[in-house]
Amino acid sequence: MTHPALEIRQLNAWYENTHVLRGIDLTVDPGQIVCLLGKHGSGRTTVLRAILGLTGPRSGSVRINGAESIHLPANEIKPLGLSYCPEEQYLIDELSCEENLLLPVEGTPTLGGGMSLADIYDIFPFLKPYQHQPITHMPTPERQLLATARALRLGTNVLLLDEIDNSINPTVASAMVRALSMLKEQRYTIVMASEAPGAADGVADQFYIIQEGILADKFAKAMPWAAQTTA
Repeated sequence: MTHPALEIRQLNAWYENTHVLRGIDLTVDPGQIVCLLGKHGSGRTTVLRAILGLTGPRSGSVRINGAESIHLPANEIKPLGLSYCPEEQYLIDELSCEENLLLPVEGTPTLGGGMSLADIYDIFPFLKPYQHQPITHMPTPERQLLATARALRLGTNVLLLDEIDNSINPTVASAMVRALSMLKEQRYTIVMASEAPGAADGVADQFYIIQEGILADKFAKAMPWAAQTTA
């Protein structure tokens, strides 16, 4: 029996005494790309953090690759097959792109070996010029995607991308669309949180609007988002 990659039922989450997520229901099948859209403070990032156990108390159900995680501490959730991107705090400026990709990671992934360097450069060819160069002067868009590439080295199959394309220029945006399409073909599951569709437009299977911690609307294709997310 094939389980959903991510199955959320009646997820509630709190920051101290503030009730920030209210009854979130979300199912993402293997190989799907889902985009959570909403203005600042809507709760879109908190959904990702709650999946990872990085909020305060949670209730409901969060199943990752079929395994219930709602009662697990954060350090036991990622090994179920999750990666949270970008995590730029784990990139080291003095090291080259490849050295950053090869850095050891905390914890032991449970899904087998991660993606090879050759496959990383195939999916993210714009990282190749930095292969042996310190990333100190790497632009922010490329740094964000290097963090995503590093996650693929961990043996994960569910990527949580938070504001990954906020600073992406048109050239890198086009490369990101290509990368997302290739990852989708390889059955990676991706949940993105953003204010606007950005790189997800055209490759995402579903778009959801989140408002005040509630998953309000679901669409199969991008809509006139300015009216939806900024009203």
